[in-house]
Amino acid sequence: MTPCQPVRIAASMLSSDFARLGEAVVAIERAGADRVHWDVMDGQFVPNLTIGPDVIAAARACSTLGFEAHLMVGDPERMLARWVEAGCEWITVHAEACRHLHRTLGQIAELGAHPGIALNPATAPSTVEHVIGLVDLVLVMTVNPGFSGQTYLAGMEAKIEVISAMVEKAGRPIEVEVDGGISTGTIRPAFAAGARTFVSGSALWQHERGIGAAITEMKSMCGGEE
Repeated sequence: MTPCQPVRIAASMLSSDFARLGEAVVAIERAGADRVHWDVMDGQFVPNLTIGPDVIAAARACSTLGFEAHLMVGDPERMLARWVEAGCEWITVHAEACRHLHRTLGQIAELGAHPGIALNPATAPSTVEHVIGLVDLVLVMTVNPGFSGQTYLAGMEAKIEVISAMVEKAGRPIEVEVDGGISTGTIRPAFAAGARTFVSGSALWQHERGIGAAITEMKSMCGGEE
């Protein structure tokens, strides 16, 4: 488990109005989100196409929050520098997309960003074992990546527990993040399994009382902001 780390909400831009991204980033910060989560898709690694680094760069001046780029793309090492130049402090790559995962994570660190590794639902947690010393974040996908609004996969909680134990053994700050179907109804079991950073999209943007209320409710489900 990771009991000493605060609960963080990373607001996914995938569920926002793409015609008003700058305003959406401002709204996220005012609502109390901890980071801005950019879902980058290439139409090949996942069956959807979203945004490039120029779009993220255009929104960078709208917020002081940390930007994290979740690269759901093939061969992510080809454009790592572009995401950092766009203003992303966190770069997460999928283990399944990297030919040389160890090298790619090292390249992210060399660029001055926090390296993260993401695992699809069918990918074993043991994939992280030999690169745990290179990452600042492990992202457990609780849906199959590619689309917003999907149903949370409760079966991933066992994986979160294994990853959390691995992180604790590593003996240094590494975030355990989950992404997919996170809402007030699903955040508590993911928290209990050891996650402390939660990517949420639809549950924030569609909350009847607004993004701020959604964030407050989610953190309260985890015992407050810690």
